[in-house]
Amino acid sequence: MSVRCIGLMSGTSLDGIDGVLVEFAEGSSAGRVLSDASEPLPEDLRDALMHLQQPGPDELHRAAQASAALADAYAAVVARLLERGGVSAHQVAAIGAHGQTVRHMPPGHPRLQPHESPYTLQLLAPARLAEATGIAVVADFRSRDIAAGGQGAPLVPAFHRAAFGQPGTAVGVVNIGGIANLTALCADGALRGLDTGPGNVLLDGWCARHTGARYDANGAWAEQGHVVPALLEDLLADPYFARTGARSTGRDYFNLAWLDVRLARHPDARPADVQATLAALTVESIARAIENMHWATSNAAAPQRLWVCGGGAHNRALLEGLSRRLPATTVGTTAELGWPVQWVEAAAFAWLAHQTLLGQPGNATEVTGARGPRILGAVYPA
Repeated sequence: MSVRCIGLMSGTSLDGIDGVLVEFAEGSSAGRVLSDASEPLPEDLRDALMHLQQPGPDELHRAAQASAALADAYAAVVARLLERGGVSAHQVAAIGAHGQTVRHMPPGHPRLQPHESPYTLQLLAPARLAEATGIAVVADFRSRDIAAGGQGAPLVPAFHRAAFGQPGTAVGVVNIGGIANLTALCADGALRGLDTGPGNVLLDGWCARHTGARYDANGAWAEQGHVVPALLEDLLADPYFARTGARSTGRDYFNLAWLDVRLARHPDARPADVQATLAALTVESIARAIENMHWATSNAAAPQRLWVCGGGAHNRALLEGLSRRLPATTVGTTAELGWPVQWVEAAAFAWLAHQTLLGQPGNATEVTGARGPRILGAVYPA
């Protein structure tokens, strides 16, 4: 018997909402996508969520309003998915809804004081979404892992194993969203992963500041500049990149304010050269994470294949940079495997919702560092 679940994702880049309707047949692993939809965030909602990334006045009210508006935007994507998939709401078991991360303060975050508790916060009004769609909603996936001592992220590696694992072959999967995360599918079956650091978040912010465009299409602007080696090393000197073990991060750490502090030491860097250097930062931080990973092969420095997904998979400068930096690894996108790059993270949350319905753990403790496997998310019945 098959089960249908919807996955919804609005990522750190704040560029829109991706949704997929996935059918899980009995005994299947990653499921089969029946329909997909992507919608931009309404401009006023995007602005509200962007401002909530940092402390400000009247936050509780503004967060509540943004949560409700995001639920409504999610509901519109659900309606599009049902229409395109030719199914009705009662034929869908659950919606896995990630919500919008506005704070991510996991264990070890440098801004947490010793007496303070780690936490993560994703804005959404899941009860409102359940009411609007008539479908049960599974939300708040990350907090249980943090309660168990984990990082709460990344949560996608277990799904990556189901979708892209190749027994006996070392395979890497990199999701380049606002933040980039790496999944290591090791040749011996071991699973590892971590947030490597900035993906698109600094690239997008710097591009918007200097060109007015929200992102650097195909990395064309970055390709007009030249990497500033001293600036790159200064960026890579941040302690986050040297951390070992489980690690995760977010926009509240890597942002333009973080960049400006370091740029003050390099006042002569031209804007296009800064963009090229930020692209190099994304590439280098991913490459170093790969090289520091144990791949359980005779050539442990790199996987045989690296599949890239997320918005950064559209950035030619990043893909070509990874290919140059990792000459022993064949770099491609998940689209080559039948998974368009915008599907993967949304499908992961459909998969996580299905795991929750089955009463199965969704976290990979070897990735997040949690004390043990946990069933993730809170369920809001239809």
